[in-house]
Amino acid sequence: MAPGIPAALERPHFIGIGGAGMSGIAKILAQRGAKVAGSDARESATAEALRALGATVHIGHTAGHVADDASCVVVSSAIRPDNPELVRAAELSLPVVHRSDALASLMDGLRAIAVAGTHGKTTTTSMLAVALSGLGLDPSYAIGGDLQGPGTNAAHGEGDIFVAEADESDRSFHAYAPQVAIVLNAELDHHANYASMEEIHESFETFVGKILPGGTLVVSADQAGAVELTRRVRDRDSLTVVSYGEAEDADVRVHGITPHGLTSEVAVVLGGEHLVFTVSVPGRHYALNAVAALAAGVALGIPARDLAAALGTYTGVKRRLQLKGEAAGVQVIDSYAHHPTEMTADLEAMRGAAAGSRLLVVFQPHLFSRTQELGAEMGQALALADACAVLDIYPAREDPLPGVTSALIIDAAKAAGADVTAVHDKARVPAVVAGMAKPGDLVLTMGAGDVTDLGPQILDHLSN
Repeated sequence: MAPGIPAALERPHFIGIGGAGMSGIAKILAQRGAKVAGSDARESATAEALRALGATVHIGHTAGHVADDASCVVVSSAIRPDNPELVRAAELSLPVVHRSDALASLMDGLRAIAVAGTHGKTTTTSMLAVALSGLGLDPSYAIGGDLQGPGTNAAHGEGDIFVAEADESDRSFHAYAPQVAIVLNAELDHHANYASMEEIHESFETFVGKILPGGTLVVSADQAGAVELTRRVRDRDSLTVVSYGEAEDADVRVHGITPHGLTSEVAVVLGGEHLVFTVSVPGRHYALNAVAALAAGVALGIPARDLAAALGTYTGVKRRLQLKGEAAGVQVIDSYAHHPTEMTADLEAMRGAAAGSRLLVVFQPHLFSRTQELGAEMGQALALADACAVLDIYPAREDPLPGVTSALIIDAAKAAGADVTAVHDKARVPAVVAGMAKPGDLVLTMGAGDVTDLGPQILDHLSN
């Protein structure tokens, strides 16, 4: 099937088209035949991939990039009001469409699975995209990261299923009306938008309220925030709630997760059926993500055994414990983890996957607001490493906050017994790490900013 293109999105202009969420929507629209244009701050492989699909991608932000015949301007919450292209849109009286509303329109008429949670959205969405594709169902998907296999974050498929990552950070996931929703967890994060756990709970309740009548919520039975969400919504009319996890009362009960190096074997009971399948990425949290994906697919009527086998073909997402290479006997791995829960999970996963190896971490904090609220917990998580280098805060969309620096994390890490070094000049990191690393060590570059660029540079230094 080939859904049409809403009139407002026939000639869209994307401000920040190279971003993970924006580029996915632009790719799908281009594949559906829209005349896509946009701008981004710098050249990238994503920009080239969009051009290969026929999109016009400008570098830099100037008013002249917005064509007079554009049908709308698409923005994310990161775009500031004084952006010259947004100002030009107002002068042209062009509709301004938020990224989430554009994505919601792409799901219309399809059986949608929306994957939400403070952590694990990208991985779980990717697992479903890969597994459903492997079963020949040709889904459409929009993900916040690039798959290792297809090498893209989005695609228009001819099937009737659309799998989408649902971002809670700015409440934009309230725009979606899925047939199946997954809530992996609910924790306090994105402190610029949420002041308390109560606000988080209310936001996720609103998201669940958007599930189509007769639809299904797949929700963790293990994580406290998800359990509280279940308590609040379980009695809603026309909603089926399916819990999953290691808790004894889980509807989809995980009976065992057995690590085997960089893979895991997972045993579950689903609908009275015992299943054992392989997850080809390390870590308990990734195994549980696969179980959530399994439960969601079954809710759409996909046979459990077929889907379980297909989930084993998933090999990862870029930046989610992605092996960047090996040099001088040292493996360099990239992690997107930037919240203490994610950091702990990835560090524990690497400990379990490579017992006996030293674990060296290069951590770049992400956002001043997150560091202000969670810096102490980040430092405690880094104590799981044998040694770590901490960079200055990556600001992303935020302005600096007085007194908020990476020292908050470094002090907490030292108090927890960590061997930690502050590195203020990112260019020094490859040499620092190469001087620390020994054959057999694992080096983990960690964070949601441009710390990912350091992996190849570290490998070069190690090679020399």
